[in-house]
Amino acid sequence: MINKFEAIRLLVGGNLSGNSDGTNMSYDDGQTPPTEEAIQAKITEVQAEYDSLQYQRDRASQYPSIQDVVVALAEKEEGDDTAWQEITAKRAKVKADNPKPE
Repeated sequence: MINKFEAIRLLVGGNLSGNSDGTNMSYDDGQTPPTEEAIQAKITEVQAEYDSLQYQRDRASQYPSIQDVVVALAEKEEGDDTAWQEITAKRAKVKADNPKPE
């Protein structure tokens, strides 16, 4: 979850310092401090974006490794596409098990 400091940083940009809970903020570039409402809206927005990409994180941990893909491609170039077919089937299953939200 995004903390209040990060939400403020995303809203105002520039150099700033302070605590993660948004206290003791110093706006080093003369930025206008955002309202509490704007901060909470940014936190909600960033969390929603993070949540919407959960399927990508789930897929990443289940996909075949890069090494497995390289070996399958090499074998395919040598005329044996068995491993490549297995990789393709595994990727399709991972995608089906972790669908992209509409």
